[in-house]
Amino acid sequence: MTSSTPKTPWVLARSAQAAVATAAVADVFRAAAVRDHYLHRTEGSLHRSGSISMVFVYLMTVTIALFLVWLARARRNAQELSPGASLPSPGWTVGAWFIPLVNLVAPRGIVLAVGRAGSVSWEERRDTTLVNLWWAAWVTHALVLVVTNQVAPGSPALLVVAEALMIAAAALLGLVIQRITALQNSALGATVPVAPPAQV
Repeated sequence: MTSSTPKTPWVLARSAQAAVATAAVADVFRAAAVRDHYLHRTEGSLHRSGSISMVFVYLMTVTIALFLVWLARARRNAQELSPGASLPSPGWTVGAWFIPLVNLVAPRGIVLAVGRAGSVSWEERRDTTLVNLWWAAWVTHALVLVVTNQVAPGSPALLVVAEALMIAAAALLGLVIQRITALQNSALGATVPVAPPAQV
């Protein structure tokens, strides 16, 4: 392999996984502090919920940045491995996550396209199911939060559901990152380009 050959983004993958896990744990503390302030409004609870919420925002910002950098690198590797594959543009790979409504659908397809193009070892049933489960957990988490804020703020039942979905989405995303990175690592060790994936 020459120096121009793409490299597996293991450092980015591990950093993104750690950030995702940290943000998920921080979200549990944020939700608990916000609910505590909703039920017992004091200066102390306001300060505590505000401080924890700010820490969570900072952690999520770092998490989003690391994940998108990893995804952009994985997309570039997939393009190198499968020159004929149909992949989203670099701009769309990142930008689609920030467009309202579009970001409820498009990111799943982007991750699937990168995974499929990055290795002939992509297992359609197993790996696509993993991505689908992650995305379902994440979108459902977002919808539950909207319902909670609009209909039943401070509801302990909805809070538990939302945080369980957040933890599930974080764990599944960590597995998605691991799987795609590992598949690309194997593919990059091959001496021939990966064939473009079959359209499903």
